Amino acid sequence: MPEQTNGHSRPAPAAPGIPEKPGLEGLEATWSARWEAEGIYAFDRDATRDEVFSIDTPPPTVSGSLHIGHMFSYTHTDAVARFHRMRGRKVFYPMGWDDNGLPTERRVQNYFGVRCDPSLPYDPDFVPPDDPPKDPVAISRPNFVALCHQLTLEDEQVFEHLWRTLGLSVDWSHTYATISERAQRVSQRGFLRLAQRGQVEQRTAPTLWDVDFRTAVSQAELEDRERPGAYHRLRFPRLDGDGYVEIETTRPELLPACVALVAHPDDGRYQPLFGSSVETPLFGVRVPVVAHELADPEKGSGIAMVCTFGDTTDVVWWRELDLPTRTVVGRDGRLLPVEFGTEGWESDDPDRAARAYAELAGRSVKQAQSRIVELLTDSGDLIGEPRPITHPVKFFEKGDRPLEIVSSRQWFVATLPHRQALLARGEELIWHPPYMAHRYRAWVEGLTSDWNISRQRFFGVPLPVWYPVDADGEIEFGAPILADEGALPVDPSTDVPVGYVADQRGVAGGFVGDPDVMDTWATSSLTPQIAGGWEDDPDLFARVFPMDLRPQAHDIIRTWLFSTIVRSELEHSALPWANAAISGWVLDPDRKKMSKSKGNVVTPLPLLEVHGADAVRYWAASGRPGTDTAVDEGQMKVGRRLAMKVLNASRFALGRLTHEDGSLVVPDVTAATSPIDRAMLGRLAVVVDEATTAFESYDYARALERTEAFFWAFCDDYLELVKTRAYGEADDPGTTSARAALASALSVLLRLLAPILPFVTEEVWSWWRAGSIHTAPWPTVAELGVEPGGDGAAPAVDPAIDAVLGVAADVLGLVRRAKTTAKRSMRAPVSLLTVTDSSARLAALGAVEGDLRDAGGVVELVTVVGDEPSVGVELAAE
Repeated sequence: MPEQTNGHSRPAPAAPGIPEKPGLEGLEATWSARWEAEGIYAFDRDATRDEVFSIDTPPPTVSGSLHIGHMFSYTHTDAVARFHRMRGRKVFYPMGWDDNGLPTERRVQNYFGVRCDPSLPYDPDFVPPDDPPKDPVAISRPNFVALCHQLTLEDEQVFEHLWRTLGLSVDWSHTYATISERAQRVSQRGFLRLAQRGQVEQRTAPTLWDVDFRTAVSQAELEDRERPGAYHRLRFPRLDGDGYVEIETTRPELLPACVALVAHPDDGRYQPLFGSSVETPLFGVRVPVVAHELADPEKGSGIAMVCTFGDTTDVVWWRELDLPTRTVVGRDGRLLPVEFGTEGWESDDPDRAARAYAELAGRSVKQAQSRIVELLTDSGDLIGEPRPITHPVKFFEKGDRPLEIVSSRQWFVATLPHRQALLARGEELIWHPPYMAHRYRAWVEGLTSDWNISRQRFFGVPLPVWYPVDADGEIEFGAPILADEGALPVDPSTDVPVGYVADQRGVAGGFVGDPDVMDTWATSSLTPQIAGGWEDDPDLFARVFPMDLRPQAHDIIRTWLFSTIVRSELEHSALPWANAAISGWVLDPDRKKMSKSKGNVVTPLPLLEVHGADAVRYWAASGRPGTDTAVDEGQMKVGRRLAMKVLNASRFALGRLTHEDGSLVVPDVTAATSPIDRAMLGRLAVVVDEATTAFESYDYARALERTEAFFWAFCDDYLELVKTRAYGEADDPGTTSARAALASALSVLLRLLAPILPFVTEEVWSWWRAGSIHTAPWPTVAELGVEPGGDGAAPAVDPAIDAVLGVAADVLGLVRRAKTTAKRSMRAPVSLLTVTDSSARLAALGAVEGDLRDAGGVVELVTVVGDEPSVGVELAAE
């Protein structure tokens, strides 16, 4: 590397060489391979916790392909990681793959044309069909899980290739998958620890249910979608014979599940009815009229039908009013068979009720709704025509049909008792941007239930639980057999609990395994523990946990971020990280959210191939933290132009530093004594200060904005002004000053841009510096020969010196404009340049007159002191 001494310079060893025609093509493959071979991003296991900057990298869902939104947000994280690495921190930057859960199962089903049937035995010779059949092939759970592993492994390889092409500075020796043995062990250990502390329990309760996926869904996985519906006005006969009570409902098919009518306690219309009973139409079931504050007097007729269960408000009423349960919707979304006249299904007319219900049993919810409307019309119990509405309906975020609520046995992590502690952790966490804290706070304050972590699926982490079977063959769910931590991971569907043998599975006096798996968030909520080696690698865990940063999108604050805080609070009584950096969504060019269902998803590989990784990263880094950003190929083109300018401007600058023998001569920054050189370095020092502050606040966009603005001004103005002087004799102080300023500025600018444009900056760095730019120190104000500002103040820049560059750039810009207007070459001589300005600005111009004459081709310069600044340009005759 060129040697720098106190104001003097001597030749450095010959550089590898500056290419005649530098280009961007092939940089990604070249430098990605070299970074990996040289271990540039390898984590230092000897670093102490204070030296480490650890990142809880989001593991992308492995269920197909990455989209441009991944490129967007992961670039933000990578820029921050690169900054801290250059600041001297030992960066722990792992990569995970979220490969368990419903998206993977759905992809495997569609890709191979299979479906899982847990009742089937394992077939070691099974081979999936070459062409997926119309009717999926039923296979055992072990066969299905094997196909999941096969497909996710292929996807992970594609994902890694894309991440390397993008230039993520990940340590690829620290990777994990959420379905790996290590992740399963951590996840199951976490469950067992919760059980030991009494923080997870199994109970039968109303559960949000997706009838297509046939699985429970947690509150965090819900989304409202506007759907058409209709209010149906039904009449309920009063038992005292004094007329009817009319209610309005959008779910008339749940009439056989009605357990009460409810109105607000202050509603005078219904106060006389509280404590009395009415009879359900068609089914003759007596139900009470009760009061509850959640009833809305302004909604419909002001009195509502309580069913088990139509929505989450029904669940609240059922629980708080201690109402009975009448379940009619099954897990497949069809109405179950029931027997009116039996216990729990009492009716004043069981035969009529049975005839009516026979018209509904076995039908889907939608079919049952159509049929019961016909029955109610025929009976005269439907008042008027249904009134069409559009209303929000709850869906599983990945589902296609509205959710139902069914009663089922599930495992719940206690969250409601810890609400205040979780809110306090949200206040303790440092949010970037700060306003994102509100989303977390609103979510925690709005929680209505504990966290359901059971899922009735196949490709996931099994719950490490078995149950005894008593002598009568009944399963004793109240006496779960928990796995031993030393045996983890376990699969209760194939493994045997301690004290039993395999032949006792499913028989009286034996055992059964819990058939469920854990919610994918129950495992993903432990990514800091999985990546950090909790319990498996205590030395590593002590060096990286609690982590420094959780980067993620804003839409999963309520799921991933919240659940991770829950697990860390319950297990470690601490936050899992100090900072949360929240990115926005990527929108399509029409500024609509991208989704596969809309067909507007943009895949990243073509963009990387056309524009290059640095250009795509430039677009991504221009999106401010937390802000939704549209895909903009125009901005990517600007990024590519910037990368090309870095190549060409660097080649130009280094050409001024090259000795006749090919070696580089790099004077120390103290040799930069000319006013315009000092002015440029002073302005650059301000940019260094601002970019550093921005990166420290995770505002990569601000750092890029300030650096880029300076870079273009540096190229357009400063390089043009000093290029002639920089070509002078080596012993000329003016030449030495220009070269010292050029070398210092180029070194600093490359390092400022390196977190955003890693490939082009590494390429240029290799022309004249040893080692990688990404392990070089982050630039400082002091290395530019400028005094740092104290107590957070800006660097101390002399206004009089700064004015030299300002006035020279202004005048040169007007000279160039005059030549452009006259359609003359930029080399065309100016016979007379007249500058009118204040005496102070003219004095500053005098300090740079030689450079201005050279840059503008000025033959004669006349200055005039005046109140109205102006520049007159007379071009020499052609």
